[in-house]
Amino acid sequence: MVAANVYTQDGTVDLQGRPVLASKTGRWRACSFLLGYEAFERMAFYGIASNLVNYLTTRLHEDTISSVRNVNNWSGAVWITPIAGAYIADSYIGRFWTFTASSLIYVLGMILLTMAVTVKSLRPTCANGVCNKASSLQIAFFYMSLYTIAIGAGGTKPNISTFGADQFDNYSLKEKKQKVSFFNWWMFSSFLGALFATLGLVYIQENLGWGLGYGIPTLGLLVSLMVFYIGTPFYRHKVIKSENLAKDLVRVPIAAFKNRKLHCPNDVLELHELDSHYYKSTGTHQVHHTPIFRFLDKAAIKTCSGESPCTVTKVEVAKRVLGLTFIWLVTLIPSTLWAQVNTLFVKQGTTLDRKLGSHFQIPAASLGSFVTLSMLLSVPMYDQYFVPFMRKKTGNPRGITILQRLGIGFVIQIVAIAVASAVEVKRMRVIKEFHIASPKQVVPMSIFWLLPQYSLLGIGDVFNAIGLLEFFYDQSPEEMQSLGTTFFTSGIGLGNFLNSFLVTMVDKITTKGGGKSWIGDNLNDSRLDYYYGFLVVISVVNMGLFLWTASKYVYKSDEIKDFSGGCVEMEAKALDTSPLTIQL
Repeated sequence: MVAANVYTQDGTVDLQGRPVLASKTGRWRACSFLLGYEAFERMAFYGIASNLVNYLTTRLHEDTISSVRNVNNWSGAVWITPIAGAYIADSYIGRFWTFTASSLIYVLGMILLTMAVTVKSLRPTCANGVCNKASSLQIAFFYMSLYTIAIGAGGTKPNISTFGADQFDNYSLKEKKQKVSFFNWWMFSSFLGALFATLGLVYIQENLGWGLGYGIPTLGLLVSLMVFYIGTPFYRHKVIKSENLAKDLVRVPIAAFKNRKLHCPNDVLELHELDSHYYKSTGTHQVHHTPIFRFLDKAAIKTCSGESPCTVTKVEVAKRVLGLTFIWLVTLIPSTLWAQVNTLFVKQGTTLDRKLGSHFQIPAASLGSFVTLSMLLSVPMYDQYFVPFMRKKTGNPRGITILQRLGIGFVIQIVAIAVASAVEVKRMRVIKEFHIASPKQVVPMSIFWLLPQYSLLGIGDVFNAIGLLEFFYDQSPEEMQSLGTTFFTSGIGLGNFLNSFLVTMVDKITTKGGGKSWIGDNLNDSRLDYYYGFLVVISVVNMGLFLWTASKYVYKSDEIKDFSGGCVEMEAKALDTSPLTIQL
């Protein structure tokens, strides 16, 4: 008979719902089947996103504002739809089956998109690099393909990363240490996929054909899915423990509002809570009271109305989500800054001298690879040098707190946009010096002037992209970690929508009364530097809001420590931050 302690301690099961052996399932053995999918999915996404603005302007004849808006709207949809996918996974069918259904929709979208740029009747005809105007049917089919991918991404993005994190048992000290490096390696595989897309696929699209440029990642996705399903016997699955996540979240503020006139007891033991044995027997997590958002505590007041009050645990879950929401709101502007990489940065690059030698011309979108390269170089430096150095200074196992990590990343992003504005000022001076007026005239200034802004955004992402993903997963309630991850994805999505809104409004305001648009079709006669400067201003204001919000945030924790002054502060769970290593 198998001893009970060889099973996983976190209650994970196999696909048939049976307890799983810790030695035979999960850990890096299982995650190795997932990393390949992430690399190919990122390759597919960035293969589309990084050069989509060029396809829309050169093949579909969209103007600059429309193309930027449409790229942002599609990217926003890709990052927003995970809210629905995460809710379905956490409440109904689990991460594995949600991912399975969604990945098929994703692949279908990629196949349709490849057809849209390959089949003669579905794409505009081109001669000598000049394309005819696309028909309504061709445009409709192209955008239908794009948004099919967005629907598929809704179920894959929030679930594949959390499914990977589920392969490590938090109740096992050994596996908890292994889990620490998971998100770093996850993002590392993501960066590799993005690097190949911006270096290889973009060149293939512009020189060998868009059909081949989209067909390669489509084939890669199919192969990676087959590899993913080969690993099925090794996967661990979290049991769905709540079917009313949204209902519980809504019920708490409603109950608190109904009890708004009641006095909240000073003794938290007087609030309604179930016996700890209930939580142990049902396998759910009990969350202890915290002194934040005290107005919500009124939802747990015992009354004589006969209506069952909310438990302290449900109130605390609502508090956590509210706290995460405040942090999420101040990440929208930084996501807007990142949206420039696949839109205005690319258009800016198309106006510059892109020659490398006498025969080779660099695709403007390929400079996005320097975002990825700077990330790939910075991740091990952060992990092996920055964290140990800061750990000695602060005593924090992470070196710095997650919110401090985010703050540093946001500052680097602001510097990157300021540099972009300065480079644009330089470009405008060159335009004036050489009397350039036509939108097709090449500005005699190397495209490599744009490298600093790309590289700085990549370094900033080491702090905020990985930090955001870890923060929202780590700080989310246990039964809502897929939904928690959508704080990360939806923030990027709304950031794209916000950039689309800002571009449209700035264009309307600056052209009012016959004025010159800051972001016109002719970037050689626009003021992109003013728009970048505007982004810097709102980012600095947002940074102030972030600092205030971060100072008020209380970390989710396993332990509560008393500090002087009588206040209670919750410390983040200590994590081993040793250099990146994979242990099987």
